[in-house]
Amino acid sequence: SQVFGATIVCLILFIIVWIAPETLFKVIKKVLNDHISYLTALKLLILEVPKVLAKAIPVGILLGSIFTFDRLSKNSELSILRGIGLSFNRIMAPVICFGVILSVFCYIVNDKLVPIASQKLGESKGGGSHFVYIVENPDKTPKRNIIVSNFSPTEIYDITVMNFSNEKYSDATTFKSIVFSPFGKKEKNCWMLYDALIYEINDDGIYENIIHQEKYPILDGDEKKAQEVWDLMLNTTRKERVFTNHQISRYSKLLKKANFSDEYRYFKTKLYQRYLHPLTCILFAIIGCMLGFSPPRS
Repeated sequence: SQVFGATIVCLILFIIVWIAPETLFKVIKKVLNDHISYLTALKLLILEVPKVLAKAIPVGILLGSIFTFDRLSKNSELSILRGIGLSFNRIMAPVICFGVILSVFCYIVNDKLVPIASQKLGESKGGGSHFVYIVENPDKTPKRNIIVSNFSPTEIYDITVMNFSNEKYSDATTFKSIVFSPFGKKEKNCWMLYDALIYEINDDGIYENIIHQEKYPILDGDEKKAQEVWDLMLNTTRKERVFTNHQISRYSKLLKKANFSDEYRYFKTKLYQRYLHPLTCILFAIIGCMLGFSPPRS
C-alpha cells in the first residue's frame, strides 16, 4: 500500500512535469489568442494524458518502490522483517505482484487508450495527405507510378498516374502515358478514376495525343491487391501511436509485402516495443526494491 501511494504521487508529478513546459504553454497561448475555447483546451490536455501515462507508469513504480524501501531501511523496519525470518524475496513479493498489475494496465493504456486519444488529437489538429505507390512488373521493373495528392477513407483526389514505357535506356526511364484525374474511389476489384485526361507520349518523350476518358481503372483485375494498396494509402500518413497492436501487426505485414523495407522495420520495432514496454514495470519494481534496500547508515 505504501508503494501504491508513492507510485500514484510520482505518476501525477511526472504527468505535470511532462505536460507543463510545452503542451500547457501552447494550449494557454491558443486560448489567450481566441483560437480555441476553454472547453477545447481542457479536452486537448486530457487527451495528452494517456500518451504521457504510458511512459510514466514504469518510472512511477521505480521511484515509488525506491522511496518506500529507502524509508523502511532508514527506519530499520526492513532489518526487523529480516530478523523475524522473512527473506528479501518474500519482502519484495507484494511489490512484484503490484508491478505485474501495473504491467497489464500499461499494456492496456498503450494498446487502447493511447490510439484513441492520439486519433482524436489528430482530428482536432488536422493535416494533409499524400501517397505514392509504384506498381512493378514481374521482373521488378516499374510499370506504373500512382500519386494521390489527397484522400479520405472513401475517396481519392487529384490523382496522377504515370505509365512507364517498355523501352529500356541506360540512362533514363520513359513514360508511354500520363493520366490526370480530379477524383476517384475504390470499387470491388480496382481503383476507378473519373473524368481522366490521358496524355499519350511517344518514344522521344513528346505528347502525341490527349484523350478524355470518363472512367479509367487502375489496379484492376486483382481485388486483394486493390484492397491492400488502399489500406496502405489510408495508413501512410498515420502515426504509430494511433494504431492498436493488432493494427500495427497487420500493417507491418502489408509493408513487408509491398517491399517498404524501412517502414516495415520501423513498425515492427514499434510492435516489439509495445509488448516489451509493460514488462519494464516488473523490472523497475525489482530494481527499485534493490536500490531502496540499504543499510540505515549508508
